[in-house]
Amino acid sequence: MERRKFIKNTLLSTSGLVLAPNIILAAEAKGFGQTTDVDAAINVAGPGKKLVHYWSKCVGAGRANEGLRASWLEQLKLGKELCGFEYCRFHGLFHDDMFVYREVNGAPKYNWQYIDDLFDRILQIGVKPFVEFGFVPKALASTTNTTFWWKGNTSPPSDYTKWGLLISNFIKHCIERYGLNEVRSWYFEIWNEPDLHGFWDGTKTQYFDLYKVSVNAIKTVDPELRVGGPATSNFVPDERFDGEVEDKSKHKTFTVNDINMLEWRGVWIKDFLDYCTREKLPVDFISTHPYPTDWAIDPETKKGGGRVRKVNATKEDLEWLKKTVASSSYPNAEIHCTEWSSSPSPRDATHDSLQAATYLIKANIDGIGIVNSLSYWTFTDIFEEGGAGDSIFHGGFGLINYQGIVKPAFHAYRMLNQLGNEILSQKEGLIVTRDTKTNRIRALLYHYPAEVTNVVGGNVEQLLNTGKEKQFNLDLSGLKPLTVFETDKLDRDNGFSYPKWKAMGSPEPPTREQTNELKRLAMATEKRPLKADHKGNLKQNYNLQPWTCILIKEV
Repeated sequence: MERRKFIKNTLLSTSGLVLAPNIILAAEAKGFGQTTDVDAAINVAGPGKKLVHYWSKCVGAGRANEGLRASWLEQLKLGKELCGFEYCRFHGLFHDDMFVYREVNGAPKYNWQYIDDLFDRILQIGVKPFVEFGFVPKALASTTNTTFWWKGNTSPPSDYTKWGLLISNFIKHCIERYGLNEVRSWYFEIWNEPDLHGFWDGTKTQYFDLYKVSVNAIKTVDPELRVGGPATSNFVPDERFDGEVEDKSKHKTFTVNDINMLEWRGVWIKDFLDYCTREKLPVDFISTHPYPTDWAIDPETKKGGGRVRKVNATKEDLEWLKKTVASSSYPNAEIHCTEWSSSPSPRDATHDSLQAATYLIKANIDGIGIVNSLSYWTFTDIFEEGGAGDSIFHGGFGLINYQGIVKPAFHAYRMLNQLGNEILSQKEGLIVTRDTKTNRIRALLYHYPAEVTNVVGGNVEQLLNTGKEKQFNLDLSGLKPLTVFETDKLDRDNGFSYPKWKAMGSPEPPTREQTNELKRLAMATEKRPLKADHKGNLKQNYNLQPWTCILIKEV
């Protein structure tokens, strides 16, 4: 199974970070060269362009049952409060550990108590469910294949009629419990990555049949409920998914030296749209998972290997999606990328490090205005597809680790969430915004070094020491005299929790006192006050080390 392969043979470094504090200090002491300045002179009273925070529309989590834990809920609440996440998506809603479905003498019996508990709690936090339908309950499985240690049943339903009844009865129950208007605000996605055998033990046609049964079951209850698919995996540059099942002999990634020269495209997207057109089925949104990576078969060794793409691969993928949907029979369908990260590996040391934050900021800002959501996978390391992590920092997907210690990636979303809803200026490494309700100004500066042409990954220490210092010159005018600002800086010394843990001696696990101290240090980005002059001008010059991010916010 594809994600299990990543657990065993990760795309990037998996041995954990080796960046000791003395190495960080030595790197800073030696200094960096300087690259071209970034200059921005902006009259903040001028016109702006609408900005939708598509990055906070949705965030991912592992499986539904994990959401019944107090620590999971606490971390989701923190993500809602500081990162603004609106929806949460997870696997396993109908898995047997949620006790949803069984049969007595061949007749379906439904039990919604565990789902009610989960939905009640996340709704109370202020987050809505982005409902993923999968996997099948064991009583409806047609094969014995499962995924992950918790054995999600990946088979097509043994009885599509009973599957449709499960869906429709679930929808009716949700409407009865939460009200029609509330449920109309949710999204309903059919399955997860059915193009991968590890997640769907069937064919493309069988998945399309599943979508047909599911969308009809939902729309029969209420035609305004939002349904979509095909929830497929990352883009590919070849024909491996053109048939009914993946043809691994057609993997092209290892046949070229530079994979960025290949033409990448979404999986099953066009086929799905064509099928729904022929069958006259509704499609409210298209979903897929544009990880900027590929796990392909090496024709020489016949083994799987990981490759990363260029840094702007995600933007190109989002543009492909927008163009493809616009030219289809469903030009008004929303586009939701319901999983995304720098890599689909839950053992990628980059996830715990500083450069992940800079990449996330850059990729999200580059993709403004293209799709409706780019859902980070995941908000928490309370995530058990491959079992528990061996270390408190094990390269897990989470923005927050198991102990509740935030990572630099969390600060990326926290900073993005504080931007306004109008863009006043945008260029590489800088965005200046305004909030139309308060007229407050927010600017975000980030230094993703030009020397790093691919998505972050590989040797973490080497990457952190790659690149040159860059000068940012920011000149804001049109402010009220003496307007007060605050800078919020994320860098090697501030808001980067991993080195703080190493300085403690890498305790496994940390004591309660150490955990509380790490939580404090992880949140401690550098804050400094600023003030405009008597004429309403604010001029600031920053020499940023690679991977540094600074939020400048009017207070």
